[in-house]
Amino acid sequence: MASLRASLLLAAALCALAASGAAASRDLRPLRAGFVVRGRVWCDTCRAGFETPASTYIAGAKVKVDCRSKTTGVKTCSFEGHTDRTGTYNILVADEHEHELCESVLVSSPDMRCATTVPGRERAPVFLTSKNGVASNVRMANALGFQKDVALPRCAQILKMYENEDDRV
Repeated sequence: MASLRASLLLAAALCALAASGAAASRDLRPLRAGFVVRGRVWCDTCRAGFETPASTYIAGAKVKVDCRSKTTGVKTCSFEGHTDRTGTYNILVADEHEHELCESVLVSSPDMRCATTVPGRERAPVFLTSKNGVASNVRMANALGFQKDVALPRCAQILKMYENEDDRV
């Protein structure tokens, strides 16, 4: 009789453990408070439209991350940050944004000699969801760029590196 009682208690305990384990095993991923959007801001000193060996990185540039509804296009949230001494920004973005289009956007440069945005390099998309297979909560954005009003004198020589021999006449 004692062994039957022990068997029943063991069976009840195993059932209770299985039930609580099933509920807990639905999603074993840790809950995320949000994401960090990381990128760099550079100065196009050659007005090339891309980074060159003469490019510099801008400390103190203001960048924001904007998210918009995929269906309506209405802005749902915005987060701002500044670049550090290496021209790198790390903007903390709260929550999950699976159903939104988010992008890093240049706001301003502290260097008035390099304050005009490079066309096509003023914004970069970022995917802010944990449902895309990326394990880290850090999301990398493409580099964003400002350009000088006048290219540096040494840029003509630098840009020759990018010429194709077939392009020369």
